Amino acid sequence: MVNTQAEALGIIFPNSYDSLVPELVSDRSMSSIPFASRYRLCDFLISSMVHAGISNISLLVRNNYHSLMDHLGSGREWDLARKKGGLNIFPPFAQKNLKIYTGRIEALESIKGFLATQHEKYIIMADANMAINIDFKELIQAHIDSKADMTMVYRKQEIPEALLYPNSNFHEFYYTFDLDGTRVKKIYVNPKEHGEQNFSFNIYVCERETLIRIIDESYVHGYSYFTRDVIARHLSDMNVQAYEYDGYVAQINSVKSYFEENMRLLQEENLDQLFKGNSIYTKVRDDNPTRYVNGSCVKNCLVADGCVIEGEIENCVLFRGVKIGKGAKAKNCVLFQDTKVGDGASLEYIITDKNVTISPNKYLSGNDSFQVYVAKGQTV
Repeated sequence: MVNTQAEALGIIFPNSYDSLVPELVSDRSMSSIPFASRYRLCDFLISSMVHAGISNISLLVRNNYHSLMDHLGSGREWDLARKKGGLNIFPPFAQKNLKIYTGRIEALESIKGFLATQHEKYIIMADANMAINIDFKELIQAHIDSKADMTMVYRKQEIPEALLYPNSNFHEFYYTFDLDGTRVKKIYVNPKEHGEQNFSFNIYVCERETLIRIIDESYVHGYSYFTRDVIARHLSDMNVQAYEYDGYVAQINSVKSYFEENMRLLQEENLDQLFKGNSIYTKVRDDNPTRYVNGSCVKNCLVADGCVIEGEIENCVLFRGVKIGKGAKAKNCVLFQDTKVGDGASLEYIITDKNVTISPNKYLSGNDSFQVYVAKGQTV
């Protein structure tokens, strides 16, 4: 097995597919959306990279990155607070060549100087719209064994409904492809076919020098998008291999899918599949254990630390510091950090953002096909 400690560099695109969940990213990026009671989406990719021995990870942010910077800090929780390598966040306009990018080519061109000075042989690039616990060490080894110029990660699945019928703000791309053995033969951009497809996760592995050459050649031609404009055009003269991932993954493609993926984790077998193997690290918030007051009732819930439960909750995902008042009821809800539900209030199919206050005796209800979202800091 290759020694990836000094062989691979990670690059994450935190704002990928922001337009699919406009409500959740009004104050944050896709990568910093809270998930699974105490984590953020970026925690899963970063933790997977760290477990593979990758100690040089860069995030190319586009906008709304304050929440991400606050969450990641120096990278200490992921053992990435280092003098060399470690965690790097590249915001737009930090240097004269860093700007708000459209596609991956523009984003990578803005850090080409940085890439040229690094010593790692391989680069892993990934979008941040999924919770996945993937073995990157195995992925890199498969790339080396196949002698590929580029390796793409995919899974056999149907195209998510939110991508087939996106909202009017959607302006990004998704991909499926045909295979000849394990070699990618043809790439389809935003296909509308139903049924099982080879669905790309937008996770790539290649050599660092190969990527720099691709950036140089593509940028002078005015290309913006890595897969659509570059890889799809050069399948005949590049050895592009496919790596099938058959493990558990939670894909966030809409507010509805976000709610459903959180609810899926209330089933023990799904929770075990996502968190089995390597640990997932996140920002530590030193808080008290959750307190269940006499008379409270909790059924089938994920509850983080620091909560106070006086009422009844069922089929809910509660993040840190949530307070459920006396006589209050919450069913089929996702309640973000420091949400306060007043005495006697009743919630069903509700998603509350951080620091939301639900006044006493209020009744809020959505349904299984449409969840009501309450924005950050609002009082209802």
